[in-house]
Amino acid sequence: MPIPTNTVGTISQAPFGKTTDGTPVEIYTLRNSKGMEARIMTYGGIIVSLKVPDKNGNFGDVVLGFDSLDGYVNDAYIKGCPYFGALIGRYGNRIAKGKFTLDGKEYTLAINNAPNSLHGGQTGFDKRVWKATTFLTADGPVLQLTYLSKDGEEGYPGNLSVTATYTLTEDNGVLLHYTATTDKATLCNLTQHSYFNLAGKGDILNHLVYHQRRQVHARGQNFDPNGELKPVAGTPFDFRTPTAVGARINADDEQIKFGNGYDTTG
Repeated sequence: MPIPTNTVGTISQAPFGKTTDGTPVEIYTLRNSKGMEARIMTYGGIIVSLKVPDKNGNFGDVVLGFDSLDGYVNDAYIKGCPYFGALIGRYGNRIAKGKFTLDGKEYTLAINNAPNSLHGGQTGFDKRVWKATTFLTADGPVLQLTYLSKDGEEGYPGNLSVTATYTLTEDNGVLLHYTATTDKATLCNLTQHSYFNLAGKGDILNHLVYHQRRQVHARGQNFDPNGELKPVAGTPFDFRTPTAVGARINADDEQIKFGNGYDTTG
């Protein structure tokens, strides 16, 4: 099929090793016309690197990641569970004690973040090899990843068909669009888990954060969500005016201590 003449950017593909069970993994490099580059692999749909120009036109990698597949599949990564750059599912975040009830039936999940289930279980979407399709559009190069999470996988009900579409735009942005369909009532809470350092080096304590969130979900001492919504006003979690990351990260606050920083359940 000929490429439409109004498309922008390029896409290339290369082998990126094999998983421990021998499944081949590929890496795709998306570039826009301005030179911005995103490298995304089929293992976990992980953004391995994201090279962006600064105000002077100098490019830097602004996400954390490893240079090879081994960094993502070895014991040190799995035990540390940073989930660098990955697509997260079937359920992003913690489910207290690995249990939930749906339509009167209780489901039991793997406990991989004791005493809770975290980010889809022992082998969540971040550790699955996704099927890839690429195409060029007027908005930029696109990588579309699909995965079928079968009924009972990691304890969740229903066959869940998931599509994650990455688009590298001409205004130096990355768009991620998720869709999911199921044949049975289930839980589904999808997200993406990149760690950003917009300076491309050093720490992020001087980065300014701004968002309009008025409440956060509270957590217990064991990181378990308790369903309580707490207002951010008067707490270290209030970023309704631009505030440096490091300004309150060591505050004497119960939720800061439980999360070892700003890590909350919502």
